[in-house]
Formats: sequence, C-alpha cells, structure tokens
Amino acid sequence: MHTGFRWQVPPSFNIAQACCRRWAKDGGGRTAIVYEHESGRRDTLSYADLLAQANRLSHALERLGVQPGDRVALVMPQRPETAIAHMAVYQMGAVAMPLSMLFGPEALAYRLSHSEAVVAIVDETSIANLRQARAECPALRHIVAVGDACGQGDVDWEAALARESALYVAQATRADDPAVLIYTSGTTGPPKGALIPHRALIGNLPGFVASQNWFPREGDVFWSPADWAWTGGLMDALLPTLYFGQPIVAYQGRFSPEKAFELMERYKVTNTFLFPTALKAMMKAVPAPRERYRLALRAIMSAGEAVGDAVFAYGRDQLGVTINEMFGQTEINYIVGNCGEFVDAAGRVHPGWPAKPGSMGRPYPGHRVAVIDDNGQVCPPGVPGDVAVHRRDIHGDPDPIFFLGYWKNEEATRAKFTGDPDDAWCRTGDTAVMDEEGYLWYQGRSDDVFKAAGYRIGPSEIENCLVKHPAVANAAVVPKPDPERGAVVKAYVVLAPGHVGGATLVEDLQQHVRGRLAPYEYPKEIEFIEALPMTTTGKVQRRVLRLQEEERARHVAARGTGGRIGDPSPQ
Repeated sequence: MHTGFRWQVPPSFNIAQACCRRWAKDGGGRTAIVYEHESGRRDTLSYADLLAQANRLSHALERLGVQPGDRVALVMPQRPETAIAHMAVYQMGAVAMPLSMLFGPEALAYRLSHSEAVVAIVDETSIANLRQARAECPALRHIVAVGDACGQGDVDWEAALARESALYVAQATRADDPAVLIYTSGTTGPPKGALIPHRALIGNLPGFVASQNWFPREGDVFWSPADWAWTGGLMDALLPTLYFGQPIVAYQGRFSPEKAFELMERYKVTNTFLFPTALKAMMKAVPAPRERYRLALRAIMSAGEAVGDAVFAYGRDQLGVTINEMFGQTEINYIVGNCGEFVDAAGRVHPGWPAKPGSMGRPYPGHRVAVIDDNGQVCPPGVPGDVAVHRRDIHGDPDPIFFLGYWKNEEATRAKFTGDPDDAWCRTGDTAVMDEEGYLWYQGRSDDVFKAAGYRIGPSEIENCLVKHPAVANAAVVPKPDPERGAVVKAYVVLAPGHVGGATLVEDLQQHVRGRLAPYEYPKEIEFIEALPMTTTGKVQRRVLRLQEEERARHVAARGTGGRIGDPSPQ
C-alpha cells in the first residue's frame, strides 16, 4: 500500500464542497447528523438541510462583515448548529476557530484576542463566559447567540437565518488556503494556534479509512464523544464522516460509560473513536457489555494516550473488536496507527496489518514517519527518539497533512522542523521506539519521560500495568524529586468504584507492578486522588502533577533548612 499510494490533491479544494455540497446535490435526502440532547430531545438533519442552513448562515455572516480569511469563533458542543457553522465558514473562504465549551473567560479571551476573531457563534453552554471575556477582545464585533443563549448576544441565530436565502455561491478556495485555526493545549507556555489548510482533510483520509477498518461500508454510522472543538472530534470524526456522505451521531450531554453504550445500541453505531480514558471507564463500569447491550460495532479507533494491553484485551474479548490505536497531533494529524481487515459485500478481502497490543501501529500510507534523534538522524530499530514526519512522502511528493504554521508565531513554527524548510522532518514531541517491522511503541511525551536512579522511565507502561488491577480506574506516573536518586517513581491513582485506599492497597499495587515490570519501575510512592488533571481533549496532564511534586519538594527542603514558606499542597 505504501509503495502504490500516491497523493491526489487538486489545486482547488474546499472542505464544505467535499463534506456537504456534493452530497446535497446528489438527492440530498441522505442523513448527515442524528442529534440527541441529554434531555431526550432529538432531531435529524439531511445533507440538503445542512447545506440550506449553511447557505443562510454564510449570507448572515457576510451581512455582519465577515470576509475571506477572517476568523470566526465557534463555541458550541456537539449539535447541528456546530456542523452548519463549519460548513458556512469554509464555503465563505473564512477560517473556523472551534473553541471548547469548557473554556473559562480567561481561556476564551486569550484565544479570541490572539486570533483577532471578528465574530463568535455561541450557545447556552458558553455565552456567560464569552460575554465576560469580550471586553478583552477588541476585534470581536458580533456575537451570534444559538439555542437557549438567544437574546444574550448581538444577533440571534434563528432570526438571522430566517431572513436569508437558502442559495449561496461558494467561494473558490485553493487547497493550501487556511480553513481551521485550532489552539493547542498549551502544556509548555501559552497555547499556540495551529493554522490548518483545506488540504489537511485529504491528508487525514488514509488514516481515517484504515483505522475505521476501511470506512465506509453500507450502513456505517459514526459516533464519538470527542468534542468537535478539537482535532480529535473535528478531523477524526465529524469532517471525515461527512466527507464520505455517512451519518454521524451528535450527542449534547455529559459522557458516562452507560450513556455511551446506550447511544451505540440505539443508533446502531458501527464506527467510533474513543479515548483510552473513556475506554478505561467503560471497562470498569461495564465489564461484560454484550450481556447488556446489542451492539453493531465493527471498528474502534483510540488515540490521545497509550491504550495498553488491558484495554486492548477488553475490546477484543468483551466488545468483539480489535481496537485500532492511532497517533497524531493537531499540526500533523492521523499519521500512525493500526488497521483491521474486512470482507466487503462482493466477497473481496481488504487487508490490514495486525495490531500489536501496546503498539501505536505503523505509518499510514502517504506518510513518511521515523524516530529521529536530537540531530535529526533516523534512530536504529529499538532506540528511542522523537517521532517525526517528513514533509515529503516516499515518492518525494508533498504530504498534505501538514499545518501551515503557528498563528503569529514564526519562531515556534521554525522550531517544529528539523532540516531544510522544503525537505524537513516535523517533530511531534512524543518519544517512541520503532521495531524491525515498523511498529511504533509509545513511551510518552518527550517532557514526560524521566530518569530515576539512572534508569529511563516511560510513564505509560507503568500506568497500563496499574490499570490492570481491579482497584484502579486510572493512573498517572510522574517523577518525585529525591535528593539521593534524583527522582523516584510516584503514581497518582484514581480508585475504581467500591475500593478504598490505604497502606494495604498501596503495598498490593506496588507488588502488582513489581511482579510484572522491571524492579526499578514500580512506584515507590502512591497517592490516591479523586480525579486526574486532564486536558479538554482527554489527555492526562502529567505536567501539573510533576510541578506539584516539585513544589512539595521545595517546601520540604525549605522546612529542613529553616526557610519560611506557605502551607504545603494538601495530600
């Protein structure tokens, strides 16, 4: 597949044309979005409906002064208006800037001000925070209020669309034109805005098709709890599903394991993207799902953290699906992963490559991926290094997956690459090992890997081992500063329902890890907490816990030398 695969990127390409307009013209009656609110309210939107509403919104935004290239903020959860807004902005040649409904006023103000967004479209989940942030956003001219937020902005969605035409002549955009501005999590410094071109969707497709076991098949229905405000929800779920003209389920409500299974059963979901965090919760809450639910699942993709063999076994044995792990990031998404085979209606076997429990998978066709060292040299098999993607594929053709750069941050853009700008490796900042067969084995973020007593420690292996214990719902491993050994391994553990922490359980968990991993990997200290700090994309923020340990160590050191400091963090 790698040898025969060639990119076909037309000079002109627009996401809205590919994901909406062409399907609306083809009869338009096929279902695009199936919507359910946690209150029980439901709705269905066809591709024709999606286009008509997007056309009306494009007119309304033009009336508000939005021009090609302008940033339009979308602060909404999974709901039809979110998909409509994306299509409307893309076909205008403007730039959609999705923002999480979980952002507070400060987070919203930074992104709105930094991006110089001219319009924000927001519903009841975020209208209060957005109004509070507005004073710090001088470029923000209009707020379009959606749903129960109507009356609290400058323009109401329904009233604005009602007076506009359902016909619209879309702007012709180049494949290289910007389409999306997504701000990264900001684990190291202020969040950076990654500017994504229209062509990046094409770059995502090989990985999406493969990780979803050759999507689409007749009758495929997609659902994921991933927020559409992030790359995982937008580029790994919403847009590629619409690109293939299939229906996607939009659920507006809080995630729970039981609700996830209910949705998948009710809507006969065949394909999904589930974070490891979600899968771990489902595994603990519903250990035998097929005894309670009638599922139609044929493919599960997972990304964000290492899946681990415990969750892998749960998918295989209890869900009846081999979980296809995937790896990517906002700037260069969907580059590595696994793929299962399937037999189509004509009896043809579409091959994949067997998943290895604990492996990130192999590079998807079209992407030249390697593990490189600090000097940009490719590491031999078995040697850890930085996962990187080359700007050009194995044929020397440009890879369309790449972002255009960081918004107003040329220095950070340059730092992302190693080598000549047109012939460079793009570093992911994630550490892995590649084996002889080309499979990648994740070791953690480069800044998460640490040394303890001279040994290099990757947290994911230890965390995966801890989660196999029935008392553990989730875990995060970080270094705890130690004056003699530099650092010791410490684990923060979230207990599964029905279990209580204490000295006996600490010793049991330590023995559990010691008997399965290397002696130097078992956690010398374990702390039980109610919840791990997480990003809004579902990734564990180990950095928060690491900084907490460093602050505690400073407190202990100051106390030992008679220094005066404030109260220590609560244990």
